[in-house]
Amino acid sequence: MTLTPSATPDVLPLKFPSGLRLTPEQFELVCAENREAVLELAADGRVIAMTPTGSETSGRNSELLFQLQQYAKASGDWKVFESSGGFRLPDGSVVSPDASLVRLDRWRALSADERRRFAPLCPDLVVELASPSDEGPRGVDALRQKMAAYQRNGARLGWLFLPEERAVEVWPSAGDAQRLEHPAVLTAPPEFPGLTLQLAEVWVA
Repeated sequence: MTLTPSATPDVLPLKFPSGLRLTPEQFELVCAENREAVLELAADGRVIAMTPTGSETSGRNSELLFQLQQYAKASGDWKVFESSGGFRLPDGSVVSPDASLVRLDRWRALSADERRRFAPLCPDLVVELASPSDEGPRGVDALRQKMAAYQRNGARLGWLFLPEERAVEVWPSAGDAQRLEHPAVLTAPPEFPGLTLQLAEVWVA
C-alpha cells in the first residue's frame, strides 16, 4: 500500500503597505482572521509583524513565567499574562509583552467583553527579553522604545532582560532606566511586595 501525504493549504505571508494605518478595532479584526500571526499595533496605527522567538529565548521566558506564577499564586493579588496576550494601551497601541502582571482588582474591574478582547489597560509590570541580535522588533533598540511607551502609558515597572550580556534594565514608572550588571537576584520595588526573581535559572534556561 502506498501512502501519499495529505494536501496542505498554501500559507500566504501577511504583507502590509507601508502607509497602512489601522484603528485598534480594525487591528482586532485582522488578528481574528490571522490567528497564527504574531502582530502588534503601534500608536500611530502601523501594524508590526513580530518574528517568533528562538528556542533559547522561549525557554528563558518559560522560566520567567513560572517564577511570576509562583509569586502571583502566593500573593493572591496578581494575574500573570504570557506573550500571546494583547493589551490595548491608552495611546491606542496594542502590544504583547513577553510577560506581565496586572493587579487582580484592575483585572476584575474590566467587563467580560473587555477581558475577552485586548484588555484596555497597561499592565503594572511589563517584561521583555531581547533577542541576540539588535535587528527587528525584538532587538534592543526597538524594545527600549517599547519600554518607554509602557512607561508613558502607566506601567509601574518594566524589566528589559539582555540575556547575551547577563544584564537587566529596570524601567521605573517615571525617569531614566537603571542598568544592573550580572544580577543573581532581581527584587521589585515595594509596589510589588515580595516579588523576587532568581536570575541564574532564567539565564541558563
